[in-house]
Amino acid sequence: MGNKRRTVRIIGPGKAGRSFGTALERKGWILEDYLGRGDDLQNAAQLVDLLVIATPDEIISETAKKVLPNPETVITHLSGALGLDVLSPHESCMSFHPLASLPNSHLGADLLESGIWFGISDHELAKEIAAELGGNYFVVSDTERPLYHAAAAVASNHLTAVLGQVARIALSLDIPLEAFLNLASGTIKNIESIGPIAALTGPAARGDDQTVMQHLDALSEEEHHLYKTLSNEIRRLVKEKNDFGSNSENC
Repeated sequence: MGNKRRTVRIIGPGKAGRSFGTALERKGWILEDYLGRGDDLQNAAQLVDLLVIATPDEIISETAKKVLPNPETVITHLSGALGLDVLSPHESCMSFHPLASLPNSHLGADLLESGIWFGISDHELAKEIAAELGGNYFVVSDTERPLYHAAAAVASNHLTAVLGQVARIALSLDIPLEAFLNLASGTIKNIESIGPIAALTGPAARGDDQTVMQHLDALSEEEHHLYKTLSNEIRRLVKEKNDFGSNSENC
């Protein structure tokens, strides 16, 4: 498109939509009006280079059908779980999913520009935007989307649930959660450096069943299920580590 400034319109003025709009506007895109609930969407794809459908997943398909197709406009959604079929009947389609939690438009835009990863469809504009935002990307096919989104949910939502258990235990001891968040962030840095198996520490990892039982005796009954489940997962990682080591020695 040469030096022509590209234009974007966003349907869905929520956290994700406004974060994406703010980030693109910072990069020189012309941001047209946000469209929301109750707006006429028929001509939303006219006179823009990119139309973003940033609605909840369950209404992306019906939203796309309300828009008259324009072959000159690329249509994208921001869902991690859905493929391109939900953007029918539009022909020029892509998906662009940021692997980040976007709390509001300004912090969200900062995150989008912070070098994060994007899960995208195999579309040149998606690759260009990821690079423009200073991020990394990988291509996810439609058939791989559910598994990819499951990994994202574990990394974000399940981690939150685990830290929720930490918060409950900390509260019972009158210890601030922040004290344990430092420990958690240090663990994540270790995983980033050496991987999850090598970063394993703690009683379940070293087979200290006596300490594990002491933990369970101290914890309330409501906390047992999650603690036991995660301890078993730690033992599974240890087994993988041992199996890998055995295979390496045989090579």
